[in-house]
Amino acid sequence: MLDSKQEGTLAGTHAGKPGLPRGRSRLPQPAVQASQRERLLRAAVAAVADKGYSAVTVADIVRRAKVSRAAFYLHFRGREDCFFAATGRGGQLLFGHVIAAARAIPDDAPDEAVLRAGCRAFLGFLADEPAFARAFYIDMPAAGPVAVERLQAAGRRVAEINAKWHRRALTRHPDWPAVPDEAYQAIAGAAAELIRSRVSAGQTAALPELEDTLVALHLAILAARPWTTADLLPG
Repeated sequence: MLDSKQEGTLAGTHAGKPGLPRGRSRLPQPAVQASQRERLLRAAVAAVADKGYSAVTVADIVRRAKVSRAAFYLHFRGREDCFFAATGRGGQLLFGHVIAAARAIPDDAPDEAVLRAGCRAFLGFLADEPAFARAFYIDMPAAGPVAVERLQAAGRRVAEINAKWHRRALTRHPDWPAVPDEAYQAIAGAAAELIRSRVSAGQTAALPELEDTLVALHLAILAARPWTTADLLPG
């Protein structure tokens, strides 16, 4: 079982901890339901990252969440619905983190600084949320065609962010090349494969080491910047 101290906040579970209070001290119903949903979302990420999607059952999720099966079906139609909600929430937080990091860079800063901030935030978020990273990058493809489409949609979202950054940068760098939409998709796909490879190898904590590679990859394609010898050196 995953170490609760290492799996990340999106997978913190209540296995081995008390359930929600009952009796006179119980929480108001809206608060109870909100807490139940939050527990279930985290438990779904933890269970899938630990056992793999195909092996996870509703029983696994409710046990980790410390809620009843009836409470589970109050919120979700089944395992798939819960898993999609959990990974969808994680994806929203991930992209929100990236956008906030990019917006924090001053308007007059070099365009590369904005790019680097986004890459750093993306990799840092995943490194801090290893259970979510594994559930998303490794287990999503095994969850059926709807999951695959959601994974592809996330890739398109990354491509759109790349395109928005590049088109803004072109106004300040007219010497940079204009590229087709497929170029943005290719960069997003390459980044996803690099991340998936690290996560699959149990090296999620080392994802921030990919920052220079991702920045250089973006600039090679979107700014026609040659890769230097330093870019090719390990570490």
